Amino acid sequence: MNTNSVLRNIKHTVSDALVFDVDQRTGFMAPHPPLTRLPQLWEPWESTLDEAIQRKLQLGDKLGLTEEEKYKSERWRSLVRELPIISIEELDTPVLLRRGHLILTYILHFYVQSLPPDSPVLIPRPISLPLLRVSKRLDIPPLLTFSDTVLYNWVLNLPDSTTPDIHNIRSHTLFSGLSDEEEFYLCSARIELRGVEALELMRVTMDETFVGDAIAVRRISGYLRRMAGVINELKALLLDVQQLCDPDKYYNEVRPWFRGEDSDINKRKWKYEGVEEESTLSPPLELSGPSAGQSSMVHVLDIFLGVNHRSASPDKPSFMARMQSYMPRNHRLFLDHLASNPRPLRTFVMETGNADLLEAYNLAVLALKEFRDAHMVIATLYILGPARRAAKAANEYDHSSQDPLKGTGGTNLVKFLKDTRNRTKETLLP
Repeated sequence: MNTNSVLRNIKHTVSDALVFDVDQRTGFMAPHPPLTRLPQLWEPWESTLDEAIQRKLQLGDKLGLTEEEKYKSERWRSLVRELPIISIEELDTPVLLRRGHLILTYILHFYVQSLPPDSPVLIPRPISLPLLRVSKRLDIPPLLTFSDTVLYNWVLNLPDSTTPDIHNIRSHTLFSGLSDEEEFYLCSARIELRGVEALELMRVTMDETFVGDAIAVRRISGYLRRMAGVINELKALLLDVQQLCDPDKYYNEVRPWFRGEDSDINKRKWKYEGVEEESTLSPPLELSGPSAGQSSMVHVLDIFLGVNHRSASPDKPSFMARMQSYMPRNHRLFLDHLASNPRPLRTFVMETGNADLLEAYNLAVLALKEFRDAHMVIATLYILGPARRAAKAANEYDHSSQDPLKGTGGTNLVKFLKDTRNRTKETLLP
């Protein structure tokens, strides 16, 4: 393949919104406000979700749960079991399918997380079958994902605006109704939107690497310094979550709604009723809850800068590789194409041997490492600290026997964050 054809291919990779659903203005976020209600045929789903929100259902393992709250949750779950099994055949566009997945997974998590903690998890047919079918069409797992809570879960805050930016969106669907939950979603949404400039800087950088002359090297150095600035702004947006999201409210009243099967406190298996009766469906193997690890923006930065998150075990995918299976299919294709770039940036920097380029590259990598430092700060504030306080309140805290805390993606949280930070640091060039 000659240089021109490679260049055309890379340009196509980074900018073609039709193929990859990556918009030049909004990146991985939906370019227009997502659908907020399905047509009349699927109104039973919509009204069931409305009921859960209006009844203010409580977590099944909430301390001090009253008998009235238990009854209210069970009455709602009985309504779910009595729903008709609605066909998804007419959910025939990505917009409809994404809305269908969002509604069904919010109902699923309301259902599972409001159950008594010792109750088996049997997801009833009226939810399990349509969700499995929708998820198969979208090629994502049948539970709540980052795309459901962030990418396709917003409305415009300003009526005269047409395109989302970090100032004019609000979240649409919440479990708790708390502003703390909305702020948690919006923090990620702002990072996605601000990261769009990084996508453009990647595109122009890759254009220049295929030219490769002294002028191109000088331009790339400038682009990388700008990218370091953008990543620093992403770090600031991440830390800003502290302004409107209370750590204890988040940990005790918001985060438990996200739990997937592999974060279940009693290690219960989720059974999707009816899955074995339909030959085109199969029991899901991946059931981790929504996680920042499912953000395509973070993966793009890693791939572009050459951060190696490959698993040490050849027959076991890394956590970051697993999280890609939860992303929208076209976003995964985007990452695959970006990773197949025949002239990776890190290799180009090493081969060029230009001191200014090396410094600019290391600035960008260091900014990403500091972004991960900030992630560890947030994890400590919002998970580790509240977990200790909650355990102490329940008279259960024991340093010698406590299992490692898991992230919503089901991994050992502290170990994962330290590993990703260290791998980022190891990407720096001497």
